[in-house]
Amino acid sequence: MDELIQFVARHGYLVVFFGVFLEQVGIPLPSNFLLIIAGALAGTGQLDLSLVVLLTLAAAIFGDTVWYFIGRARGYKVLGFLCKISLEPAACVSSARMMFLRHGEKSLLFAKFIPGLSTFAQPLAGASGMSLSRFLVFDGLGSLLWAIVFVGLGFLFSDQLEKVGDAASSFGWWAGLIIVLGLAFYFGRKLVLRKKLIKDLLVARITPEELNEIIEAEEEVTIIDLRDSPDFEANPKRIPMSLRMPPDELEQRHDELPRDRDIILFCT
Repeated sequence: MDELIQFVARHGYLVVFFGVFLEQVGIPLPSNFLLIIAGALAGTGQLDLSLVVLLTLAAAIFGDTVWYFIGRARGYKVLGFLCKISLEPAACVSSARMMFLRHGEKSLLFAKFIPGLSTFAQPLAGASGMSLSRFLVFDGLGSLLWAIVFVGLGFLFSDQLEKVGDAASSFGWWAGLIIVLGLAFYFGRKLVLRKKLIKDLLVARITPEELNEIIEAEEEVTIIDLRDSPDFEANPKRIPMSLRMPPDELEQRHDELPRDRDIILFCT
């Protein structure tokens, strides 16, 4: 811990800018923790508080704008790529996407505080056709709020963090090992949760070939197309005889679902 704090102190502003930027473009770095350390160093006078906040803001907007333009260029197809690389469980990812669709540009104000939404909000903004000027305003305000909260936490509790650093230094290389093991546990747990979710989803699946055989045999089944709007717009092709019903309409339209036959659900 002490070595990490000293590293940030020596290369402070560069570490803050590039650490935040790389995390925003998709590299899983603990930028929240980094901002707390930078804030604590500002509290002890080793870094300038206002400059730390400004660099955090600039790096966040820069990285977010990259994803905004990717969303503009690729449309909703970019979501498939993000789903594959995201460490968040798919249920969290799906909830984040629905949250953006529900709140639109306002979701950019709190996106960085919500796992999943922080990954999808910027490319979704571009894919949805939001103007660059409105994106920069809302994303800038959200990034500023995020910077103030985490840098401010470090600034307010700078004396406690310094004590933690002093205590950790007495452990020598063990402190570094603990940090490495902690990060490994964090990312390992994310991967395990993701694999478990995928395994659970595979339990009750049928293949496209099996579905085609059911359709050709004219078996009495009901096929529900559960894709939400972004996924449907990315690939608007429909399965023959399927009923289009986005997830947010299930509760209102449940009476349309038959009770006397098998139901096959199609989603992404």
